[in-house]
Amino acid sequence: MSDDGEVVDAELVPDSEVLPADAVVLAPQPGSRPAVDRHTILRPGQALPTEADQPTYTEADLYVSEETARLLDEESEAANTVSTYKSQRKKFREWCAANGKVAYPCTTAVFVDYVGHLIEAEVAPNTVSVAMSAVRTWMPEDKQPGTREARGMLRKYRKRWNKMVGVKKAPAITDAMMRDMLATCDLRHPVGLRDACMLVLGRGALNRRIELADLSIADVTMEDAGVELLIRTSKTDQEGRGEKTFIPAEDDPLLDPVRRTKEWLAMLYALGVREGAFLRALTVAGTLQSRATASVRGDYVTGAAVNGWVRGRACRAGIEGWEKVTAHGLRRGGAQAIADAGGDPTKQGRWKAGSAVVKREYLDRAQSRAENPWLIVQEAKRRAAEGN
Repeated sequence: MSDDGEVVDAELVPDSEVLPADAVVLAPQPGSRPAVDRHTILRPGQALPTEADQPTYTEADLYVSEETARLLDEESEAANTVSTYKSQRKKFREWCAANGKVAYPCTTAVFVDYVGHLIEAEVAPNTVSVAMSAVRTWMPEDKQPGTREARGMLRKYRKRWNKMVGVKKAPAITDAMMRDMLATCDLRHPVGLRDACMLVLGRGALNRRIELADLSIADVTMEDAGVELLIRTSKTDQEGRGEKTFIPAEDDPLLDPVRRTKEWLAMLYALGVREGAFLRALTVAGTLQSRATASVRGDYVTGAAVNGWVRGRACRAGIEGWEKVTAHGLRRGGAQAIADAGGDPTKQGRWKAGSAVVKREYLDRAQSRAENPWLIVQEAKRRAAEGN
């Protein structure tokens, strides 16, 4: 304001940003603009940073080396996740193009509208969730769309979906089913040895199918007391810190992990395999399958392949509903057996401590069955019969 009261230059400031009357502001040097934002923190007496204090960046500060570029280009997600995400992002781009919307980077409104489109199309909730993750992680970190509204829509839709179709789960592979499936494994043939080892270790370690597929020979340690598996990465260990799971030896030769593992390793050595993937793709004749045209996994099979081996054994065993059996049944069956015996499968199956899934699906179920009042009636009948 000039001496005569005329406003020379002014800037409107929101009320929320008006400083108190007694505030002390350290002004920047003349001719330089302050370089601050709402995250700036200054100590008492510290001068305001200015543009003059900022470093001058050159090309050397922007380019990365060729080695680093290769690492950046390598997808950090699992191969199947990469493929799924690419497919979902392609669908999102096509939907945006058809509806005159900007796909990259998208606004929150576009993101929410796309989720609404998937829900209206009655896409399975889990697929919608994957699509949301694929789209959001595709965006630059500072321009990712908000998820609150979309997640709220998905929660309500999931409830409706469950009422419409119910929650489908792979059947647990019980002890009886396990024995029947193992009985179909010809232990004189490489395929039979591999499948028997896979079944016993998968159930004993409560493995997810990809954990079995990712096993290396170096990850398997045998001793008289049992077999130890090093699970290098898992659903609850995305950073790859690794976790060891021990499977105790069994008196029953058919179920003994030590015997099954020893026989399969001996067969691998006979096939000329000393390192690398533990579970291998084999031909019908029992020779190593050529992986020259395999995916990026090379000698390591996919989780889908492990699923197929488990389902194939269920089919050969004549198990009712074999077409619904998956490798996850090994995990479910083993966890339930532990819970029914009074144990907690959390650590063995590498669930997070206090997992709600373990409590709901296994521990509560086991407790409910153990405390069923009809068991008291049956026990009373047995005592009465013994008294007679």
